[in-house]
Amino acid sequence: MAGKPLPFAATAACSIQRSLLAVAALTLICFSLLSLRSLRSSPQFPSPEVAVAEVSSDLSSRMLLPSSIYHSPDVFLKNYAEMERRFRVFIYRDGDPNTYFQTPRKLTGKYSSEGYFFQNIRESRFRTEDADQADLFFVPISCHKMRGKGISYENMTIIVQNYVESNHGCRSLFVTCHDVGVRAFEGLQMVVKNSIRVVCSPSYDVGYIPHKDIALPQVLQPFALPSGGNDYIPHKDIALPQVLQPFALPSGGNDIENRTILGFWAGHRNSKIRVILARVWENDTELAISNNRISRATGELVYQKQFYRTKFCICPGGSQVNSARIADSIHYGCIPVIMSNYYDLPFNDILDWQKFSVILKESDIYQLKSILKSIPHEKFVELHEHLVEVQKHFEWHSPPIPYDAFHMVMYELWLRHHVIKY
Repeated sequence: MAGKPLPFAATAACSIQRSLLAVAALTLICFSLLSLRSLRSSPQFPSPEVAVAEVSSDLSSRMLLPSSIYHSPDVFLKNYAEMERRFRVFIYRDGDPNTYFQTPRKLTGKYSSEGYFFQNIRESRFRTEDADQADLFFVPISCHKMRGKGISYENMTIIVQNYVESNHGCRSLFVTCHDVGVRAFEGLQMVVKNSIRVVCSPSYDVGYIPHKDIALPQVLQPFALPSGGNDYIPHKDIALPQVLQPFALPSGGNDIENRTILGFWAGHRNSKIRVILARVWENDTELAISNNRISRATGELVYQKQFYRTKFCICPGGSQVNSARIADSIHYGCIPVIMSNYYDLPFNDILDWQKFSVILKESDIYQLKSILKSIPHEKFVELHEHLVEVQKHFEWHSPPIPYDAFHMVMYELWLRHHVIKY
């Protein structure tokens, strides 16, 4: 049996076996070569910057965002792009134009942030006429107008409740810069629960809910600009598009050598912290502290020009925690020194305020000068550079432009709109 040849079937089986082994060996060699090759050269994945640019090429082509002033710049950029693509807001009808339902048309005064938002939302891509497609429903009620007509807080709450319930009742959005805005919701638990309030007075101790409500940056508009009001004739007059508003003078920045005053504040003593500030530091030779607004009789725009010459601008809370002086300081390139307890700073879950401002407790008022003088020059330069980077986020335009104050508020709304889907 030992010398007897194998049958044909057995021989064929052996040949097939050898062929399969050869193929397997060749495959193994090929995979080994590919693995060695991949070790020699790094994978051709796009860099994080390229990946972000691909996700939001339409935005990154318009503006390069610095990373130094944000908590998470990549997350902000990607979420911002998604917000621009998907976020939609339905605007409830206006009521009788002769009553408080009329939305503010003027872009002047200390409540002009409210007016800018009312105007911007109407001319933005976020507005939808289809309520079924809306993420939020904007209620165009001006609490400022209600207050101006002498309506009591109690009646305000009734008006707000009736208006919301007669329209939709949930996922509502309110915008108010007057401090009565938060009080107009007192006792309306369902309205508070099912709405986002965008307010200029975001104080933790007056019913403001930080994870749901939004801080509106307050600005003071001293001039009337063309906005389609009663005196404006569209076919004859000319409205300047994308005018930098609402500041009286151009933005400051990259001008450290001109800033020779250590600290500056001028205003009304309408809070305890301001009274102490004026009493303790009014006669100091290094701090320019005045217990009254600078009179226009001393010269045109003297108050605004003082910001250009100052390193640190003191921003104490007034009758409420907020102050338009913060936006003024940022715009004119003066480091804001914020002294207002319980203040939920605008956009603070996006922007790192420690990078472009000095945040103190109100009790630090007595050590104010020594604290400011202890800040090294290199640190001041760094704060100033970051302040210039953040200016665009606190500027209002008409029509709005990407990354301005209006778009930052819309981004905050986009982050929070799912919180109130009941």
